[in-house]
Amino acid sequence: MTAPDAFRLMVMMRALNVESDRFAERFAARHGLHRTDLNALVVILDAARAGTPLTPGGLGAALNLSPPATTALIDRLAHAGHVERRRSATDRRKVEVVLNEQAAELARRFFAPLGRHLTAAIETFTPQERQVIGRFLDAGIQATAAARAETAGQPEKTPGQAGRTPGQPEKTPGQPGKTAANSGTRAR
Repeated sequence: MTAPDAFRLMVMMRALNVESDRFAERFAARHGLHRTDLNALVVILDAARAGTPLTPGGLGAALNLSPPATTALIDRLAHAGHVERRRSATDRRKVEVVLNEQAAELARRFFAPLGRHLTAAIETFTPQERQVIGRFLDAGIQATAAARAETAGQPEKTPGQAGRTPGQPEKTPGQPGKTAANSGTRAR
């Protein structure tokens, strides 16, 4: 087998991301979770594994959420019995978000098959190959983070804005030259 070029590797990474998302979405659907809820649980679990206390502000920053959206997210997860707010053991003024043991066990059971299959796949590689894979994944994460940072200041366009500059009126479909502002109809 010849080594895949950069484009083929990116296509393969995208396919892996899609399959991972499909698997995670199955867990979310079974437990009535939104995608953001699931991402939050992963952030909370990773913080717990690292031994790093996670405040609501830290969770919001990790997920790029506003304070009100973060509060609503934590409220949903707490109401579902997945997380709770606890006073910090080191600073009673601080509140930390922690995963309930019941939720952690639920996730461990559901994700065990994925862990088992990925471990089997990883173990087919030599230690030297795993070093290369690790370097590649780390470089891919860094490249993606750099691209995200690079595009952070760019305005996002909605489908109705495609091909026009901000502030320019939206064209009325099927009527060249007419805009929603001067046609007497509302933009769709």
